[in-house]
Amino acid sequence: MRFLLLLLITTPAFAAHTGVPKIRTGPELSDIALFVMAAIGVYLVRRAMRARFARRPKD
Repeated sequence: MRFLLLLLITTPAFAAHTGVPKIRTGPELSDIALFVMAAIGVYLVRRAMRARFARRPKD
């Protein structure tokens, strides 16, 4: 069982880096997904803040 775990960890598919640099030609899909999630988060927070301060009674 330990041999299988060791074999799984040392296979190239699970390696953190292959050692060969990749030429970037544009944003990766993960970059786009991160930007979209950040934009959704900002939208939700702004909407919640507007709703919070809209309910506040004026003195």
